[in-house]
Amino acid sequence: MPKPLPLLSIPHPCRIKKIPRIFAVLLFPIFLSGCLPYLFHLGKEQSSIILGREKIEDILNLQGLDLKTKQKLNLIREARIFAIGELALNAKGGFEYYTKLDREEIGWNVSASEALELKSYTWWFPIAGTVPYKGFFDHQMALNLEKELQSEGYDTRVRAIGGYSTLGWFSDPVLSPQLNWPDHRLVGLVFHEMAHATVYLPGDSTLNESYASYVEEKGVEIYYTKKEGESSPHLQKFKKEKNRREVTLNLLKKYAEELKHLYASNLDIKNKQIQKQNIIKNFKEEVIQKKLVPEEKSKEFLSREWNNEDFLGAIRYHSGEFSFESLFIQSGNNFPEFHKLVKNLFDLPPESREQFLNKKP
Repeated sequence: MPKPLPLLSIPHPCRIKKIPRIFAVLLFPIFLSGCLPYLFHLGKEQSSIILGREKIEDILNLQGLDLKTKQKLNLIREARIFAIGELALNAKGGFEYYTKLDREEIGWNVSASEALELKSYTWWFPIAGTVPYKGFFDHQMALNLEKELQSEGYDTRVRAIGGYSTLGWFSDPVLSPQLNWPDHRLVGLVFHEMAHATVYLPGDSTLNESYASYVEEKGVEIYYTKKEGESSPHLQKFKKEKNRREVTLNLLKKYAEELKHLYASNLDIKNKQIQKQNIIKNFKEEVIQKKLVPEEKSKEFLSREWNNEDFLGAIRYHSGEFSFESLFIQSGNNFPEFHKLVKNLFDLPPESREQFLNKKP
């Protein structure tokens, strides 16, 4: 299933454009006219995250630190060292600091798509480029935007944010809600977010997220194999989750293709809407049939409303696995060379990058 989306930066509240972070947007007071309440909210929260950082090394030296926090912070420190030394990820990618939040979630992203087209609604950032989500630190503000987009006829989704990155502009801290994650996912988080600070093409979210997801998964596998061996319980759990996710993603892509063909057909709007719901119903039934959802959660899964954004959200994070693996082999399993090969994709036109991500074995 789709993983939570990262809050890359601070978005502009005006619907046509967005600004990536409060520290940048304050340089453009005229451009931001009329958007100050939103910017104040985001600026206050992002500033508190950055200003509230404490060095992980300092926290680990505190007397009376609880065992769980100590174990998780040690793990993050080890994962960061591994990311720099073994995966050739940018040392400016963060995870030197820790910030304790006063809430259980980091924030929330709102994303949307056309109701009868697999096309994301997007916002624009001067540095991050075009992105298909808008981030909030306040849940109600996210819900308000979702309601606005729904009133305009868009398919929408609000997701809790799992990762946080300023793309290397600041040394991003690990945040207290993330310490509740299982160990292998926390290691993956470090690799994923540090990958964003290593290779990032403004405006191409699918390439950026799919690349970071590939580095995350490849990195987790190498990390636990080297650290604990092939029999590592963390590695086995990771592989089990990965296999289930791959089956689910293949189903998502299969039914996304059906939706795409439907939307391109000559049927009228009413019949497209009916057929859309039938396709989504068939998708959910096949998920249950293949036992990709625990039995105790099957009723909840079947009753949950799905829409285009659920399919797009999953594809956005997991495209091009075969192509990235081919590049990694081409690099001689050498991460510095692999990152260079990915950066070479920046010179290709968007259509060619899309073809790269859609290649099949």
